[in-house]
Amino acid sequence: MIADRHPLIVKNIVWQDEYETESFAQMLAQQPAMGSALIELQGDLGAGKTTFVRHLLGALGVEGRIKSPTYAVVEPYTLAVSGLNIWHFDFYRFNDPREWEEAGFRDIFASPGLKLVEWPEKAGAYLPQTDLLIHIEVLANESRSIILTAHTDTGVELLT
Repeated sequence: MIADRHPLIVKNIVWQDEYETESFAQMLAQQPAMGSALIELQGDLGAGKTTFVRHLLGALGVEGRIKSPTYAVVEPYTLAVSGLNIWHFDFYRFNDPREWEEAGFRDIFASPGLKLVEWPEKAGAYLPQTDLLIHIEVLANESRSIILTAHTDTGVELLT
């Protein structure tokens, strides 16, 4: 239950190809709740988490090269038109969840803006409640099985 008001919302979809990944990212980017969301992305290496984030950031208006934060851990963006702050995190290289706290991310997660997190499980219980969990699984035919789980009212807004 989300705040005991309504059941958790779970949607299952399939992205047949990268075009469908991009189309979903464009649809999600249009949701007003994006400006304050925490979105977690789960899936194996090569599942398409970073590809999805690139499409989402492009749809939001990020210009130029969108780098993977695998080595830097976080890549920040600010949209010139709206002033929206966006942080793209990748915790793949974390060996201990306490690294999240030691890196000083608490202030970023407490500030307004969109947070996109790859490998959230590596940060353990340090991460605040996610609004939307996107789980990506590669199928035998190279399409992607997507499970979308809204954990908060903001997550529900993103899916409606």
